[in-house]
Amino acid sequence: MTLKNTDARWGAISQLFHWVIVALILAMAYIGLTMGDLPNGPRKINVYALHKSIGLTILALVALRVLWRLYAGAPAPVPGTPGWQRRIASVTHVLLYALLFAIPLSGWVLNSSAGYPLQWFKLFNLPAITGRSERVHEAAESAHELLFWVLVVLVLAHAGAALYHHLFQGDATLTRMLPGRRKAAAPAAPAPLPPSPTPQDSPDENA
Repeated sequence: MTLKNTDARWGAISQLFHWVIVALILAMAYIGLTMGDLPNGPRKINVYALHKSIGLTILALVALRVLWRLYAGAPAPVPGTPGWQRRIASVTHVLLYALLFAIPLSGWVLNSSAGYPLQWFKLFNLPAITGRSERVHEAAESAHELLFWVLVVLVLAHAGAALYHHLFQGDATLTRMLPGRRKAAAPAAPAPLPPSPTPQDSPDENA
């Protein structure tokens, strides 16, 4: 597998970005949906801090992934894919990238408008991007939650489309984002046997 993307498949670096971001999104979804029910205390504070740190990590990884895609390009559309499917896929990818920027940024605004410090895994602080404001805080909180649910819908549609192509269309839409997958080489055709001699071809023993 090459590091860069080819016309036929995503390269190793693009695959790494893709699956690490998927794993972090799943972790963020679980943490975000459960952390509000935790009792007040040090554990809840640490879980919220972890949520923020993972969000910042996703923001950085998405930025790097976009830069890498601009440098390495993208595979050509799978042969035989209708034009309307290609257009929907392009729009979906753009929206996914936009949401993966917007959700962490809205969380950053949410944190800043509440007046809380923002740390990345307790290693360093990041600056506030807005002043403390109850109105901004409420707007950012609503946007953060709404954008998350829009992301859920788009991710499910994206994954469903990939599975549809894999299971029903039988094309490489899914497999070219999986590591180490190659089409098996077709077995070599056996060499043709020489034709059996016919009676006419047999030498005349009495000649």
